[in-house]
Amino acid sequence: MCGILGVVATTPVNQLLYDGLMVLQHRGQDAAGIVTAEDDAFHMHKGSGLVRDVFRTRNMRALPGNMGIAHCRYPTAGSAFDAALSQPFYVNSPFGIVLGHNGNLTNAEQLKEEMFRQDLRHINTGSDSEVLLNTLAHELQATAKGCRLDLDTIFAAVAAVHRRCRGAYAVVAMIAGHGLLAFRDPFGIRPLVFGINETPEGTEYLFASESVALDTLGFQVLRDVDPGEAIFIDLDHHLHQRQCAQHAALSPCIFEFVYLARPDSVIDGVSVYEARLNMGEHLADKLLKHIPFDQIDVVIPIPDSSRPSAMQLAQRIGVPYREGFVKNRYIGRTFIMPGQATRARSVRQKLNTVAQEFKGKRVLLVDDSIVRGTTSREIVEMARAAGALKVFFASASPPVRYPNVYGIDMPTRSELIATGRTGEQIAREIGADALVYQDLDALKASIRELKPSLCHFDTSCFDGCYVTGDVSTEYLTAIEMARAGHQKTTKEERWASKQLHLNLLSAG
Repeated sequence: MCGILGVVATTPVNQLLYDGLMVLQHRGQDAAGIVTAEDDAFHMHKGSGLVRDVFRTRNMRALPGNMGIAHCRYPTAGSAFDAALSQPFYVNSPFGIVLGHNGNLTNAEQLKEEMFRQDLRHINTGSDSEVLLNTLAHELQATAKGCRLDLDTIFAAVAAVHRRCRGAYAVVAMIAGHGLLAFRDPFGIRPLVFGINETPEGTEYLFASESVALDTLGFQVLRDVDPGEAIFIDLDHHLHQRQCAQHAALSPCIFEFVYLARPDSVIDGVSVYEARLNMGEHLADKLLKHIPFDQIDVVIPIPDSSRPSAMQLAQRIGVPYREGFVKNRYIGRTFIMPGQATRARSVRQKLNTVAQEFKGKRVLLVDDSIVRGTTSREIVEMARAAGALKVFFASASPPVRYPNVYGIDMPTRSELIATGRTGEQIAREIGADALVYQDLDALKASIRELKPSLCHFDTSCFDGCYVTGDVSTEYLTAIEMARAGHQKTTKEERWASKQLHLNLLSAG
């Protein structure tokens, strides 16, 4: 769930990319990076932290050029604090390429082995994005006629990437001295949209993870990049597009509509806001079967993603809608914070109750989803501490029972509160008097009602059906073992660091 941007403009793009990253900050808070192109040279700055902390005035001045890409990182693998994993990534052979990637490859380890033994390329980090970059670079080298690079070569290289890579990938890349390339995996799991801005000097192009970036930067949205499609903007600002996948079928990640995307974005032709309103409608229908409406005094959303669903639900059942939680805007989204302890601690820092809305009332709390259950448990406790007589809980999405391997940090089944538990057991775990989940068919209908032609989704975190067809039980087990090993190593590193600190104090 990273944020990516790619722009070809008629004026310097450093400020444009910075502003775009600020709009996409919700998609990743771990690290940020910008690369601009000036003639045949790249200028790069990236680092760990929020966008506003990574870039200073001196950094922006060192990013000249009218073409560039940008990335804000959300950790799906590796250490959340490893600056080496910040994107964009760069490789100098064969043509000089920088790349930003949103998603996750499911065959990264296999590709890494092929890179080393067959393609004679070395992967320097544990990032699948570096694997993707080197795969693209190798295929460009394999299809190029000597030092020449033409459109057929570029699109043939992307087609080869589609044949070799599995999983989710929305990509923006620059090829030194040639132009900007954007492409999307054959299932379109992660979003990518593009638009134009007409200026007296010529047409400007902007690619982004969400349409909201184009809206705020003054670009007119043209359309989404199709699954399997590649679009290339050359140095003369000419747009070239080609379908590069043999079998492309749109199956976007349904969790984008539930939680990940901003409500003011439009993804694959569907308004995220309207989809969430529909989720509230369907959730109200499900609620009626489990909790009598006359037992609910007030409907309160868990800010921010659940607001449209909660508002529509309250209107449908005829119960007052109230804002019972005040959010601290300077605390990041707890779902994408690295580490369970960090998430639990941040909930209390992020939210505070308006006690008057809870005291002596039977409250229905509405959230977009329940993943690990940490946030839900803390929030129910806060509601009771504020004086709620009863606390009911409703989720606008179904139980999350399976790992998402396409770019969302929920890789282990043991971390998911719904794994192996019934709804009643989950309600007890989070301390709620009753819990109601959305049905999966109703969730799909919430989106399909807005665009009937959108027939397929990746719903793997709810039903365990992975659209790429290559995710086995053995694969999931391997991921979980690797994650457990990483967490153990991190604890050992913290212990070693503490011991070193104590030894230094003792020596002093």
